Amino acid sequence: MNKPVRITVAGCACALAVGLGALVYNLNKKDEQVPTVSDVIETTTEAATEALRPKLPADWAKDMKYVPSPDGMTERAKLFSHINPDIVGWIKIDQTQVDYPLVLDPGEIQENTPFYGPEYYVPDAYYLDHDLDGSYLRCGTLYLDYRNVFGSNEEEQSENIIIYGHNMANNSMFGSLRRYRQDYAFYEQSPFVELSSNYQDYEYVIFAFLITSGSYDATDFVYWNMEELDTKEDFDFYVNRCKRDAMLDTGIDVQYGDKLLTLSTCYADEDNSRFIVVARRLRDGEKPGDLSTITRTEEWKKAHAPEPETTAPAETSTNAQ
Repeated sequence: MNKPVRITVAGCACALAVGLGALVYNLNKKDEQVPTVSDVIETTTEAATEALRPKLPADWAKDMKYVPSPDGMTERAKLFSHINPDIVGWIKIDQTQVDYPLVLDPGEIQENTPFYGPEYYVPDAYYLDHDLDGSYLRCGTLYLDYRNVFGSNEEEQSENIIIYGHNMANNSMFGSLRRYRQDYAFYEQSPFVELSSNYQDYEYVIFAFLITSGSYDATDFVYWNMEELDTKEDFDFYVNRCKRDAMLDTGIDVQYGDKLLTLSTCYADEDNSRFIVVARRLRDGEKPGDLSTITRTEEWKKAHAPEPETTAPAETSTNAQ
């Protein structure tokens, strides 16, 4: 999708430690790196947690000026629009705990904005520690990059939907994505991602998962700023880089024009690294749940072609006289 202006403010949700802890968010307002999350080892009391909850105005829904039931929305989307107008879909991955609603980050939030509360937030920051109803939530909410477009018109949708989520130790949010890097055999068990917008259901197949940097000064692969891959050059750079650094050669064919999906979570705080899972939308004729229907590259098919069977020479017997 073409955009006349590309804003380069990055955001990401990072790893959280095991056990109770109050979180300190170091949100960098510059463009130098993805905002990070660190943990402080101290007990969080109910009173402290309650103090962090923004007070929602009674008429917050009216102030947001959303339409509760626009034509074309799914019944689930109509229901969720009464809870939070930022909700834009749902994501589910079999055999993981990923099964959650998705919100679109609202971008920069000024102070005393209805629904969001009294605090100021930089883009891609609010849902790091807020629930769908605006209350404080340690694990946050899965959210799309604020620059993404994921509406009813597929031609206008972003070429690369980027979703951020915490790497929770209890496997909630995006914590269970670690299964892909911990056991490569898991990919064969769960290579598909179900992603729904407020208007339609889509299926994706994972083609790469990799560890990469989350800082401008450490990489030229600033994936968090690559939601709009309008040109073939940009698209190929993104896909080729993902495949080059992939931890497993899946052999999935990806071509310019395919819609992409990137799931981003933290890997290590020490070097500000990220673990990302990248998928493409299924094409006509490909069936969700059936890897045999997915188009593979010619190189992969040759490398995985079965060895030709060799026929043992027939034994000849001679009768001793």
